[in-house]
Amino acid sequence: MPQFDVVGVGLNATDTLILLQHFPAYAGKVPFDEEILSPGGQVASAMVTCARLGLRTKYVGTVGDDERGRVQMESLRGEGIDLSDVEVRQGCPNQSAYILIDRSTGERTVLWRRPDCLRLDPSHIRPDMISSTRLLHIDGHDTQAVERAARMARQAGVPVTVDVDTVYHGFDRVLPYVDYLIASSEFPGNWTSESDPFKALALLQDEYGMRVAAMTLGAYGALARVEGKFVYSPAFVVNCIDTTGAGDVFHGAFCYAVLEGMPVREGLDFANALAALNCTAIGARGGIRGRDEAEALMRRAERRSHADFATRTAQ
Repeated sequence: MPQFDVVGVGLNATDTLILLQHFPAYAGKVPFDEEILSPGGQVASAMVTCARLGLRTKYVGTVGDDERGRVQMESLRGEGIDLSDVEVRQGCPNQSAYILIDRSTGERTVLWRRPDCLRLDPSHIRPDMISSTRLLHIDGHDTQAVERAARMARQAGVPVTVDVDTVYHGFDRVLPYVDYLIASSEFPGNWTSESDPFKALALLQDEYGMRVAAMTLGAYGALARVEGKFVYSPAFVVNCIDTTGAGDVFHGAFCYAVLEGMPVREGLDFANALAALNCTAIGARGGIRGRDEAEALMRRAERRSHADFATRTAQ
């Protein structure tokens, strides 16, 4: 039996959240209400979501040896996540982000920085890191390292999920090893130069052969192509306080859905519900809930549907 349910290889960050009554106009000046130091990051927050859903979870990545790195490690350790292959880089600051949160809408603007000294060396990815899990989750930032991890996963028969929001150089060498692509709304079009999201997802899936090619749609949910057919999952309407980390929580919840054997539509609904719940609190991990609360939201909540996506998937 594998030692872990899910292993994540990729980014973490420690955020400074700056809460504003409203976002200023260009070149404007407004007071802020509060400043909060809060752990986040794509793969790290997805792993926290998995851990809170009861999965045996491991995080592989790099952190700085500064205060922000300490905050990140303390947070992950507190969630019971295995950190035995996290590299603490001496004399290197951790990845940081300044996130401006507009309290009138819950939307955020992110300014981020990741020093080169945090780059994950692909030679540090060992086969035992990957073969010891039921599922591998990656992002695209340290492309060579995640390519190596994904290739090892394919060789070991371990399915791979990926969270990608930017076109990374060399990512074409990662995609052939991906089973579940959950991209940002911009990535499919940017990668394929096809503006129609349905056609862009089809091009990606047909070229690289992943089981599911999907994209998140922010306030409108998620769209996926599976077995040649499209599935649309509208978003859940909640009292949105902060959208920070919603996508990361979505990915963690989708990892859980894959491991639980949920059908794709149900998995997308579950991931949308958990992401929506996270938006009801401040911070990238502030509103992560359990399965019961997600399913309760799925049963009762109002949903926000994009008319075009709903129409085209109903045909």
